[in-house]
Amino acid sequence: MTEEKHWLVRPELLERFMQDVFTAVGVPREEAAVSADVLITSDRRGIESHGIGRMKTIYYDRIRLGIQSPLTQFEIVKETPTTAVIDGHDGMGHVIARRSMQMAIDKAREHGLGMVTVRNSTHYGICGYYLLMAAQAGMVGVTGTNARPSIAPTFGVENLLGTNPLTFGLPTDEAFPFVIDAATSVTQRGKIEVYDRAGKDIPEGWVIDQTGNYRTDTSQILKDLVKGTCALVPLGGQGEITGGHKGYGLATFVEIASAALCEGSYMKGLLGFSDGKPVPYHLGHFFLAINVEHFVPLPSFKAVAGDICRKLRASRPAPGCDRIYTAGEKEYLAGIEVAERGVPVNANLRKEIDQMRSECALDGYEFPWDD
Repeated sequence: MTEEKHWLVRPELLERFMQDVFTAVGVPREEAAVSADVLITSDRRGIESHGIGRMKTIYYDRIRLGIQSPLTQFEIVKETPTTAVIDGHDGMGHVIARRSMQMAIDKAREHGLGMVTVRNSTHYGICGYYLLMAAQAGMVGVTGTNARPSIAPTFGVENLLGTNPLTFGLPTDEAFPFVIDAATSVTQRGKIEVYDRAGKDIPEGWVIDQTGNYRTDTSQILKDLVKGTCALVPLGGQGEITGGHKGYGLATFVEIASAALCEGSYMKGLLGFSDGKPVPYHLGHFFLAINVEHFVPLPSFKAVAGDICRKLRASRPAPGCDRIYTAGEKEYLAGIEVAERGVPVNANLRKEIDQMRSECALDGYEFPWDD
């Protein structure tokens, strides 16, 4: 098999390009910078599923279709000293989410805990971005979001729940915080999109059809997830033998927390289609910040958290495995590599970048494939 053709692009160039694309479709300059920062943070951390690879299909196309507003109306529906409910009015999810997590952090700084829930938002990128905000503020961060129906319930085949990440981050005394950012399904749409751009079949065990059999035909799967004729498998796999009911339960919790705490939309209400026409997704999120200093001194917390991670990594590896990692470490190491080499862009992603460059008249940009 021949190696996939790709180019390496400086993250600074991609970030500036995305900011200019957002601005070209009507996002205010300052908010375009926030959105580009969230996306490039994903690429900098080696998470190809949620960075520049989603710029066109998730944000650019939706804004141009009119199902996502480039102007963000951040409405505080209800607020107490420790909580708030936000209506994002289908604006930029990155902007809504960053402001919401900052609200939670500010409340926790004064009162120890802060929680903000959001309705009528849009895709907010990687959860890890908001967890890093909390960790950098010396706090434990928790966030989750519902999403388009993708996951089938245990013993079912209909896609009803989103990939619904339930994520956690916290500071340590190491060079990087502990950040676990993962879907409650075995995989998520973004990873399947990465396989699709590479022209590869997905591994068996990720997706089932309506008979409960596994599918691996990547391109058709992405279409059938929208039609509802296939579904992602919950974290843990099919059935209860390998713990699929656990992933199903976690996904259900995120669905409830992202909708019931803000009177938001959920499940089939997040399809993005009505009478066959595209409509806003009306996603819901939640953000929790816990101020460590209201429990113990921050240096003490960091030392214990770091010690636990170091002891885990120093434990005996399984035969054939070189080493053990802790959450957030691979992303930290990927960040070092991306800073040195650049962000990989394959041929299909190149086409999307070229299309946005042309349509937005951003002729001043030169990429490695232009040589």
